[in-house]
Amino acid sequence: MYQPAHFAEHDPETWLALMRAHPLATLVHHDASGQATIDPLPLRVTQQADSMLLQGHVARANPLWRHADGQTVLAVFHGPQAYVSPGWYPSKAATGKAVPTWNYVLIECRARLRAVDDPAWLRAFLDQLTVDHEAHRAPGWQLEDAPPDYMAAMLRGIVGVELQVQAVAAKFKLSQNRDPADRQGVLAGLDAEPDPAAAALAALMRR
Repeated sequence: MYQPAHFAEHDPETWLALMRAHPLATLVHHDASGQATIDPLPLRVTQQADSMLLQGHVARANPLWRHADGQTVLAVFHGPQAYVSPGWYPSKAATGKAVPTWNYVLIECRARLRAVDDPAWLRAFLDQLTVDHEAHRAPGWQLEDAPPDYMAAMLRGIVGVELQVQAVAAKFKLSQNRDPADRQGVLAGLDAEPDPAAAALAALMRR
């Protein structure tokens, strides 16, 4: 990933917050022929001392778990993104020297993937994953709500994946290369946009 120094984010807590808020990652790996391919995959992230672990599951019919087992892969988490108009910069009115750009946030995790074809592991993982996404709902769904034979069939149809993260590169392109007046102009422009992603991006800029 091209990474200008002024867009690099080095705070692990900031990484974790974004990855947990936007868990649907793009997993980049190689198929059986060696061609690069991608799979969208929700991933649960945990921090363990100085290491980071990503966990998820795929359909058993998906060849990813066979082909990528043991591979070094990329998991890319995408945060808010929005178009930035040059008309938002006060400097544009003074000099005319401005062009459109795009502000965005993403985190690239380089990791070793391990396939986990283990029913007990899967059950424990899915219990925790369900708690993550259902705890704030009333009432929240849980695995026990489904008939046991149905859930057993569903479990047989998936395989777990576990990614031990080796390196993280976080790019937060939030107008850090502009002067304070232009950054305020971008914030005002984003605040006026109807897209919720623009509001989320503005909140990240303010942080």
